[in-house]
Amino acid sequence: MFYPKPRPKGFDELRFYAEHFDTVEVNSTFYGQPRAEVTRGWADRTPHGFEFSLKLYQKFTHPKMFEERLRRSVPDASERENHDLIEMLARPNEPDLDEFRRGIDPLASSGKLGALLAQFPASFKDSPASRDYLGGLLRAFGEYRVAVELRHKSWSDNIGETLQVLNAFNAAWVQIDEPKFRFSIRQNYLPNVEGFYYMRLHGRNAKNWWKHDKSEDRYDYLYSAEELTEFSETADAARRLVKKLYLYMNNHFSAKSVANAVMIKHQLDEPVEGEYPAAFVERFPDIADIVTPARTSGLFDRPVPAAPARRRLR
Repeated sequence: MFYPKPRPKGFDELRFYAEHFDTVEVNSTFYGQPRAEVTRGWADRTPHGFEFSLKLYQKFTHPKMFEERLRRSVPDASERENHDLIEMLARPNEPDLDEFRRGIDPLASSGKLGALLAQFPASFKDSPASRDYLGGLLRAFGEYRVAVELRHKSWSDNIGETLQVLNAFNAAWVQIDEPKFRFSIRQNYLPNVEGFYYMRLHGRNAKNWWKHDKSEDRYDYLYSAEELTEFSETADAARRLVKKLYLYMNNHFSAKSVANAVMIKHQLDEPVEGEYPAAFVERFPDIADIVTPARTSGLFDRPVPAAPARRRLR
């Protein structure tokens, strides 16, 4: 819905997105190692100042998920010999780290690498072994900005030791909004390092969070302007304390994340740039007075009359 429909020949989603926002969080690097020829293309197709934050490969943060995927692909995975081999292959090693570094080098070299996101599952609980693993991972990626998303409440229950690990490597503790359950992490939204701040808003669809037909159903949630005010005020305060602030919307169902991103940019007095398809504006009337509707016939689903010039927000 955010992209033109039908899409013109040669349409480039990334270029179009970069006309509207100055950063994107990449999810594909969670499912496969980044490749330099791909990330070089990303850098070439985006303007100066645009930044990519990338999820770490799942082998680094979800080794059990990676192991299960291997087991499904290996015949007789239950046999002892294969079982031991799969366990060994599922453990991250130095070649895995080198492959990831090579894959993101074009972004780092061009100044377009934002942060690396180490997103751990809710099953990753605080323990001496977990802290050792986290510290080792942060050490391995010490030359980059690393943001760490922890979801289990044991990390916030033991906030002192959690901060000790993160701060030792200048890693940002990702501040998240999501449905809260008994074992969900509790956070105060304060920055823990001066280098950067990282916030992710996942939506509040508690009903479909754990039980859903499709994984994207979990993110079917549209924040109201009132709900977003809490986060725009937090972000405004945090950006005065840190060198760089990243805020991403993960409620991506039916482009609800785009609408909410526009709303929060407006609340932060950030410029709302680019044109938006008429159908998108009609679907989200709360942004109608914020965005510039598309006026070029043929590029979008329906042309709309020319709108009055809009003041650039400062």
